[in-house]
Amino acid sequence: MAEIIQRDGTWAFYGDTLRLTPGRDKNVSLLRKTLGELTVPLAALAGISLEHGKKSGRLRLRLRDGADPLLQATGGRLTDSHDPYQLTVESDRFGVAEYFVDEVRHTLLLDQVPTSAVEEFLLPGPAVPLSVSAGDGTATFDGEQVRLEWNWKTEDAKAAAGSRTLALTDIRAVEWHPAVGLENGCLRFTVKNAPTKAPPKYDPNSVELWGFKKDPLMALVAAAVQVRLPHPSAPPADEPPKQLDQAPEAETSREDDHDALLRRLRELGELHRSGVLTDEEFTMAKQAVLKRM
Repeated sequence: MAEIIQRDGTWAFYGDTLRLTPGRDKNVSLLRKTLGELTVPLAALAGISLEHGKKSGRLRLRLRDGADPLLQATGGRLTDSHDPYQLTVESDRFGVAEYFVDEVRHTLLLDQVPTSAVEEFLLPGPAVPLSVSAGDGTATFDGEQVRLEWNWKTEDAKAAAGSRTLALTDIRAVEWHPAVGLENGCLRFTVKNAPTKAPPKYDPNSVELWGFKKDPLMALVAAAVQVRLPHPSAPPADEPPKQLDQAPEAETSREDDHDALLRRLRELGELHRSGVLTDEEFTMAKQAVLKRM
């Protein structure tokens, strides 16, 4: 196991998973504290890096596209301070951070984890029920339906329609946008048979956000809904099923797996001969492959 403990949080690597625990320091964002501890499977990773600075650096995990519902719903709009896949590292711990990076990269190489996009979410998303009050309303999600309730700051025309209850089966998409400059943000739901181009201020399926402390928590609601929607890479529901003539591919899968393991053994041998793997690392990796054969 490799581990790095900082005021910003603790990251631990167990070979097949990473456990990310936010710190209790006052500078740790409310979103990260509310989201809590994350367990990230190795298969969800595309890479890891350490950025050096004069006083501190930053560990960054790069996840495979489509692996995490939070990143999917926020579309890369989370700032560094709110991103749960970043960790601030003090300069006197750079050596530990570099060791941590090497351990993760080494395992990604040995396990040949691809960096390509995935077709299903590999993280479970925030726990429900979940309720957040920010901007002009409160969004509550229990796993089956979203309820939007308005406050005294809501535009009159929007509030006049009353609270909204959106069944998960009627939601087609969800997205979160932060407030940027003079432009307000929003939590917006795209609902079946209710297309709208109205600004969030007037859209009854949106909560308008004004850039206050709790705005990022609406991203957790978006992620909890996103993970329960069809994955963006999944085929449309009305797409015809695959033809039976594709069955021979399944019949040869076992032979293909055996060939892949043989290739893995040859690659490990080359890494050992070139000095990338030590004797101990080569022995452990070879035994793991042989067990799968």
